[in-house]
Amino acid sequence: MTLAQAPWWRGAVIYQIYPRSFRDSNADGIGDLPGITANLDYVASLGVDAIWLSPFFTSPMKDFGYDISDYCDVDPIFGTLHDFDRLLQTAHGLGLKVIIDQVYSHTSDQHPWFRQSREGRDNPRADWYVWADPKTDGSPPTNWQSVFGGPTWTWNARRGQYYLHNFLTEQPDLNVHNVQVQDALLACARFWLGRGVDGFRLDAVNYAMHDVLLRDNPVAPPNGRPRLRPADFQLAVYNKSHPDLPCFVERIRAVACEYGGRFLVAELGGEDNQAEMRLLTAGASRFHTAYGFDFLYAEELTPELVRSALGAWPEGAAVGWPSWAFSNHDAPRAISRWAPPPLRSVCSRVAALLLMCLRGNVFLYQGEELGLPQAQIGFDDLKDPEAIANWPATLGRDGARTPMPWQSGAANAGFSAGRPWLPVSPEHFALAVDRQQLDLGSQLALTRRLISLRRGSRALREGALQFMDSPADLLVFERSFGAERLLCAFNLGVNARAWRPNAAHDWRTIESVGSAHEWTFPPLSGVVARCGS
Repeated sequence: MTLAQAPWWRGAVIYQIYPRSFRDSNADGIGDLPGITANLDYVASLGVDAIWLSPFFTSPMKDFGYDISDYCDVDPIFGTLHDFDRLLQTAHGLGLKVIIDQVYSHTSDQHPWFRQSREGRDNPRADWYVWADPKTDGSPPTNWQSVFGGPTWTWNARRGQYYLHNFLTEQPDLNVHNVQVQDALLACARFWLGRGVDGFRLDAVNYAMHDVLLRDNPVAPPNGRPRLRPADFQLAVYNKSHPDLPCFVERIRAVACEYGGRFLVAELGGEDNQAEMRLLTAGASRFHTAYGFDFLYAEELTPELVRSALGAWPEGAAVGWPSWAFSNHDAPRAISRWAPPPLRSVCSRVAALLLMCLRGNVFLYQGEELGLPQAQIGFDDLKDPEAIANWPATLGRDGARTPMPWQSGAANAGFSAGRPWLPVSPEHFALAVDRQQLDLGSQLALTRRLISLRRGSRALREGALQFMDSPADLLVFERSFGAERLLCAFNLGVNARAWRPNAAHDWRTIESVGSAHEWTFPPLSGVVARCGS
């Protein structure tokens, strides 16, 4: 297979935009679709293949858009459908594909479907959500615990039943076992595909189907990690990942095929989800890829972590295609997890080189190209319901969602003329786009160069990966496609290392970070070399 024959998404670099925090166009302190459209030329200048937009749909914003009250409209804080169409047209004109979130496991409790469903047991949508009778003592039907803390069940007096919510109380779970519900969701998918979107990220899609027998989850054995939420005390066996889920996934894929084979990436949350990721990406009738969690919550970046994550996705017709991200809107920014403040700049550079060398798709979170660290948010400024409920045991997601810094000398770093919904981190002003834009030594310039390197290499975009033996702290692998061979070597530790490849081949360095040279690797450094013979 040549590069020209490969589908556009295979090995693509996809830039995640969190609309609330990207750019505000109307001074209300919240980013919006016109703000994104006005800055798509910047995104295109990175060299990425596509953008992924986190939810912008009509919503009460209890979970900032992941609680949808209208799947087929834009929330007024973000703009209008016309604004979305203009964004889509502008992106396509710049050569960018557009992927949007779809949330099929739950809606807002303000969605008309749920408002009708909760009115009684005999209306047309009575079975569109997961309702269950109490136990004989009035307690919830099962012991299931929600991701955000507390039982997954909330009582509704109108129906005299509990409804299921794997996330917030305001996010009731759809009964996706019901074919009518599936049909309604697929109609929403067709609405956006018909407008021209190039694909979907399916949010928390493994929570779309529950155990209809309502069996209790088993107790989780100790794993050495702190248990911060009730859900940590059990194995989420029955409140998600039902065996019928692949059939629904195949229906989603069939709709995508109706529109010329649009791209589908699954988010499959939870512990030990590798088997489910492989199951739902197997063959040609399910998801194209699954969004990996291996790096998103890792406290260290080590050779063992990389080998384990990529080793779970060996090359072969029976194994799906992976996708990788180091940061996103739900996880603390990577460089704050992986390096103390004095080492964050060099850590950011070696992490960027590594990310662009991995086999699979690459997701780059807004601001990652600037080397932004996690913002520190005081309790009074928190917006994330999880963070507020669990303070200070968990710091939540707000620190990764603060506004994008555009201008170092402007109020609010140029994000908004009004007061931002979250404060701009003081650390981020010095890393603003205007500071880095013309600096050839900046993280931004490096990111552009590395994306260009990846786009121009069939070995990096779609080639095989083979790990090589190397000393401690060193990670070495070869990427190959046809006659093209690249050696990728990284020192992920804090001690200098030396290593030399097989002398039978002539390796010529084509990219390096962290002052690595002549196979000598200072701490947090890396090299990509091309085989010349």
